[in-house]
Amino acid sequence: MKKLFAILAVMGVLTLGSVQPIMAQDEAPAQTEQTAVVEEGGGLHKELKTKFIEGDASFMSLVAIALVLGLAFCIERIIYLSLAEVNTKKLMANIEAALEKGDVEAAKTVCRNTRGPVASICYQGLMRIDEGVDVVERSVVSYGGVQAGYLEKGCSWITLFIAMAPSLGFLGTVIGMVMAFDKIQQAGDISPTVVAGGMKVALITTIFGLVVALILQVFYNYILSKIEAITSQMEDSSITLLDMIMKYNLKYKK
Repeated sequence: MKKLFAILAVMGVLTLGSVQPIMAQDEAPAQTEQTAVVEEGGGLHKELKTKFIEGDASFMSLVAIALVLGLAFCIERIIYLSLAEVNTKKLMANIEAALEKGDVEAAKTVCRNTRGPVASICYQGLMRIDEGVDVVERSVVSYGGVQAGYLEKGCSWITLFIAMAPSLGFLGTVIGMVMAFDKIQQAGDISPTVVAGGMKVALITTIFGLVVALILQVFYNYILSKIEAITSQMEDSSITLLDMIMKYNLKYKK
């Protein structure tokens, strides 16, 4: 959680740093021609800031918060999963070498000195090596489920923000349409000038909400692919460990 709060703080600072220039944009004095030319290089960034202001700060801020929080959870998961990845072939080779010598404690030491769920599962199996292959298998399967839960921790929050972003955009759309109809009612006239403001809010909030959802969806799919890869490594390593333990029992437990 400390790591997550740190990420949230960094993302919040970056967001505030980008929003402050936006709020001061309307008060900026006329710039020289040279400055205008320089700003043309960041035309996309400037356009995004302008649309953020035009989209109504209340709804656009909510969409931005959904993006920041969603990215924070994505970054936390990516860091965690990256740290969980190890060279499983090397790990299993070291465990096999220790078991070939009959040194179970050395095999346990290899697992303790290696990070990640694969090493943890192997350690749980080696802890019960004297209780039979069936007990080891049940232990490995049970602890594998626990480790899989750790890998997927926080993913539900990412899916929540993926769903919230377009929902907030659609909410802005509905409210923008209501604003447009209110202006029509007040003016008693259906002219483009009267309804333009409300329609703009409606469309911009929807666009930003969908863009945020797409960004988070890309990160989420990447996270799922890493979880699937690590889970596959856990399953393969579990089968390999059981084979090693069977050979060990046949060799040293006669």
